Amino acid sequence: MKNTLKKFLGLQDSTVGTGNDNTRYLWIEDQLKKLPAGTRLLDAGAGEQKFKKYCSHLNYVSQDFAQYDPSKLEHGLQMEKWDYTGLDIVSDIINIPEPDQSFDSIMCIEVIEHIPDPAKVFPEFSRLLKPGGTLILTAPFCSLTHFAPYHYSTGFSRFYYEKHLQENGFEIISLTENGNYFEYLAQEVRRLPEISGKYARVKQSLFNRMISKYFLKNLEELSSRDTGSKELLCYGILVVARKK
Repeated sequence: MKNTLKKFLGLQDSTVGTGNDNTRYLWIEDQLKKLPAGTRLLDAGAGEQKFKKYCSHLNYVSQDFAQYDPSKLEHGLQMEKWDYTGLDIVSDIINIPEPDQSFDSIMCIEVIEHIPDPAKVFPEFSRLLKPGGTLILTAPFCSLTHFAPYHYSTGFSRFYYEKHLQENGFEIISLTENGNYFEYLAQEVRRLPEISGKYARVKQSLFNRMISKYFLKNLEELSSRDTGSKELLCYGILVVARKK
């Protein structure tokens, strides 16, 4: 009955709002594959080192402050568990105990929103990278509270990177927006049952779920016609920069 009704209303399941992680992961894999074999890579804020699997051709070094404890689960979106096993360096990300110019490349993925003063990470990365070294960086453009209490910034625009990277001796190679305004809204529509259940103690009715399906269908159509809404809102910016 539900499938028949959705078909009648033209509300077949779509993928709008589901591409955030997958697009970012594929981009990271591609960037890492481009690095020459033997490159000494620092995974700054590595966490569970989920991208280490793409680094078998590299000299991979992981770093994290290793203080996030999801067992408290007090605020915002939290992980059920988190495993810091196997880190090479445990330190503050703005004071990593490695010599100047000791890395050929640095990867920092979805981390800087968790740094109290994120601008301080750029001079440290500049210090650690050799001239000509590559920085691979992603962070949200807009984000909900997550990994609390270590969530200090909701997101970063391309203008933030243009200012702070260039001020710290980096040449920006590419700034790529992941998603757009319509995709981001669709992501949050998909999150609505979880959030309404947690914060409003309301379970979405069949009618409400159908309204959400209709909204998602509309957002899918709008996204297919998009002409630049990513300048207003997107999932995040994918950054490649080179140390001068």
